[in-house]
Amino acid sequence: MDLAGARAAIAAGQTALGVEFGSTRIKATLIGPDFAPLAGGAHDWENRLVDGVWSYALEDVESGVQAAFAALMREVKAAYGVPLTRLGAVGVSAMMHGYLAFDKAGRLLVPFRTWRNTMTEREAAELSALFGFNIPQRWSVAHLYRALLEREPHVADLDHIQTLAGYVHETLTGVRAVGVGEASGMFPIDSAACDYDREMLEKFDKKAAGLGLSKPLRELLPGVLTAGEAAGRLTESGARYLDPTGVLQPGALCCPPEGDAGTGMVATNSVSTGTGNVSAGTSIFAMAVLPHPLSKPYPEIDMVTTPAGSPVAMVHCNTCTSDLDAWARLFGDLLETAGAALSKAQLYDLLYQSALAGDADCGGLLNFNYFAGEPVTGLDSGCPLFLRPAESRLTLPNFMRAQIFSALATLRIGMDILFEQENLTLTRLCGHGGLFKTPVVGQKLLAGALHTPVTVLSTAGEGGAWGAALLAAFALWKAPGEPLETFLQTRVFGENAGETVAPEAHETAGFNAFLQRYRAALPVEKQAAALF
Repeated sequence: MDLAGARAAIAAGQTALGVEFGSTRIKATLIGPDFAPLAGGAHDWENRLVDGVWSYALEDVESGVQAAFAALMREVKAAYGVPLTRLGAVGVSAMMHGYLAFDKAGRLLVPFRTWRNTMTEREAAELSALFGFNIPQRWSVAHLYRALLEREPHVADLDHIQTLAGYVHETLTGVRAVGVGEASGMFPIDSAACDYDREMLEKFDKKAAGLGLSKPLRELLPGVLTAGEAAGRLTESGARYLDPTGVLQPGALCCPPEGDAGTGMVATNSVSTGTGNVSAGTSIFAMAVLPHPLSKPYPEIDMVTTPAGSPVAMVHCNTCTSDLDAWARLFGDLLETAGAALSKAQLYDLLYQSALAGDADCGGLLNFNYFAGEPVTGLDSGCPLFLRPAESRLTLPNFMRAQIFSALATLRIGMDILFEQENLTLTRLCGHGGLFKTPVVGQKLLAGALHTPVTVLSTAGEGGAWGAALLAAFALWKAPGEPLETFLQTRVFGENAGETVAPEAHETAGFNAFLQRYRAALPVEKQAAALF
């Protein structure tokens, strides 16, 4: 879209806004009728450990989104010479799962419990057995069940529960509903009905009888909507929540809020059966769209859905680049002290590219990147740990390769279940997120780790905020009866097939050798985590 066209679209409100609340950044992306980003804004934030619980304050949610949206508005004015006063549609995305509990007045009863908490092992196991369906520790229902079993005082005042995306959407629109993909991280979904599984709801209510709930679980949960459905409009108070200066007008159509898994699928055009994507940032997860549900439940595999309700197998690992980022900061400090400071992008490119020169098996080095517990490998807590056997080869390339392999190892353990026990075949696996910002490196090493070709699109850096904007655009501009996958394939991505890297035999063999040592040393990591 040329400058004149972009200016006209902005002035006419022919735009869609996507907002994503990630683990470390809140991002806002504005797109026009050609679906390409027009402007963006961001705000950095961090979770906090509050009384042993990983959390974000709702005040930080509000101030953070306002900062990101203000940055976007400034960019619009600077680039196009017109103020951003109207939006055509709005989509909200955020970290999935977790537990936000409210009373009838909308007051938060306990600090937000995020996906990163691993305090619900007992409850998740009990519910998994009850349903015959894997319930991960981070799911909303596991946190609710824990609150019931622990007789937490707030349960007596509980009126409804939400996810972060659902909370922000409700604040913007007054509508208490989430997208089906987001809902599938709260409670199991019946893909045929695109709603919570009725039989499992009944089983939960019977199990929870006498534990203090004032209403059935279905009435505590938000409503469920699918991609393309209208989920309310931006209210006056919602507009002020985004823009307290009063410039932004209300009235924009809002699509169902989705989790980062759903917007990641959309942003990588991975909503069709047989496609998959890997999102690699603070956490790492792989999504594979299935022709049918798995043959049996696996504790390492989550069953969720696409934003349109199709079944998806999800391998979610709590930590990906946090340890790698910490080492990068250390190397950056050294360079700055030596008077040779590099920009963040230069530093990461240098470190990532060095990994390609390392030995295929990292020269015997081993690393665990666990900042938190990791259910896939059975750890309740984590402790970053670097191991260097005496006979290993400690070089920068081997060290950096070990860091990246560590970020991929737990994902591979989970994916092996799908490859080996469910005979999963993917026609396309798309990578996106911070791990892929440096060209080729993360893509090449992931292809070797998963022995599967990996594609990175030219739009891979746009992320979940762009995916949320595309869902908003789908709700606003879809043709009658047009499916989401058709909309994405024909109208958004078209000929954008991306760049694909095939796995190399020596890379896969090297990763397999690393993974063998990794599995053998898991008891060491568990002991280290228990010390702190």
